[in-house]
Amino acid sequence: MSEELNDGLDAEERLLLIIEDDEAFGRTLTRSFERRGYQVLHATGLEEAEALLEEHSPGYAVVDLKLKNNTSGLLCVQMLHKHDPEMLIVVLTGFASINTAVEAIKLGACQYLAKPSNTDDIEAAFNHVAGAADIEMTNRSTSIKTLEWERIHEVLAETDFNISEAARRLGMHRRTLARKLEKQRVK
Repeated sequence: MSEELNDGLDAEERLLLIIEDDEAFGRTLTRSFERRGYQVLHATGLEEAEALLEEHSPGYAVVDLKLKNNTSGLLCVQMLHKHDPEMLIVVLTGFASINTAVEAIKLGACQYLAKPSNTDDIEAAFNHVAGAADIEMTNRSTSIKTLEWERIHEVLAETDFNISEAARRLGMHRRTLARKLEKQRVK
């Protein structure tokens, strides 16, 4: 358990909201954080989270980027930050891209983690709020495949995950895009 988070914090200050539409993953995260001394609230979407905020004021939140009905977790980040600008918000995603990472931080997230991430990673992200200028720089440039996947995801998000419209905007056949998405499927 992180000493930084435990020093002087009572149970009310260790209230965590998890916004995750995958029920099994949500339960796993909930149990894991409860074992670490957090009180955990779980919502599967924006509306449930808003209802919980009417009665609770969590200091921490974990938000999945892609929620049910193609709802963006970025809307949740925006709503949470508006509710409490001091809340530490970590975004988790199986669809990581530079574009969504930048937007998540602009909207109020303190960190952005690609799945799979575990409780240790998330709690470390809560502790690593300030930027670090001495972070090691990589000598590798971004691969063409990564750039392509980021562009595809960006266009999918712009079109509310409408594959036909995204394919049209990308200048490719719908079936080609569907095949690329099937190859990149992240569970």
